Amino acid sequence: MAKLEAAADSVGPPAGPSTALRLSQRLPSYTRSLLHIEVPVVVTLAAKKQVIGQILELGPGSIIHFDKSCDEMLDLSVGEHRIAQGEAVKVGDKFGLRVTSLILPEERFKSVAAKKASDNT
Repeated sequence: MAKLEAAADSVGPPAGPSTALRLSQRLPSYTRSLLHIEVPVVVTLAAKKQVIGQILELGPGSIIHFDKSCDEMLDLSVGEHRIAQGEAVKVGDKFGLRVTSLILPEERFKSVAAKKASDNT
């Protein structure tokens, strides 16, 4: 899997740190300390499965081809959870990610079994 890791402290909203400050002021005091926990932030360029034999043949100058187009969005993950997509940008002489869309957590529903007619009597 081709991944680039970004420092967690480089992540921030376009409005600046004042947005995070306003958010933290609305939280109960005992939860504010959670905002200081560092978590891994990973941008995934592309991923694929490859047989071990091909991996063992890799060396300097080897090129791995991916099915993903250069124009497709990159995935942003926090921990093991994909949270956003964006496009690569240059920030000075460094790499950055412009977030273009957030990915909402999957909603989980419990199926409700229909009651039998005999249960209603």
